Amino acid sequence: MNEVIKALQTRRSIRKYKPDMIPDEIIDEIMEAGTYAATGMNRQAPIIIAIKDKVTRDKLEALNKKFFKVPFIKPFYGAPVVLVVLADKNVSTYLYDGSLVMGNLMLAAHSLGIGSCWIHRAKEEFETPEGKALLKSLGIKGDYEGIGHCILGYPDEAPQARPRKKDYIYKID
Repeated sequence: MNEVIKALQTRRSIRKYKPDMIPDEIIDEIMEAGTYAATGMNRQAPIIIAIKDKVTRDKLEALNKKFFKVPFIKPFYGAPVVLVVLADKNVSTYLYDGSLVMGNLMLAAHSLGIGSCWIHRAKEEFETPEGKALLKSLGIKGDYEGIGHCILGYPDEAPQARPRKKDYIYKID
């Protein structure tokens, strides 16, 4: 079987991580794969921010948790790395472009033996004064919208695939 298709079929969202930090070279390789996502008219409007610092990661997780309906959960599931994907709101395809970046990040992570999960609520986070201040403190300037968080870490679980829907594909001949 084609290795890309196999990776697509075997990638799972991981919600339990080992505490071990991922080496910078692997994080860099995953982030670079994100930059190869298709973007409207090749504008390459999304940006990726890698957060390894526990204090910053915890601040971001606390902000994310404010928008979560289950108060006892840790939104980042103990992952040691968070890749934040933002996209320039002035580009008409920003939401799609950022979503494709997220997909590339998760697939690249899986191909390297790293677990990942897309965590939502980045949009809401970075619309708050705290979120805007966090971006400013990181030196991020521009009119960006949060697309998602790609949490990364070494998996401490191996979820099985759920059956695919039977009415997912339609063919018109």
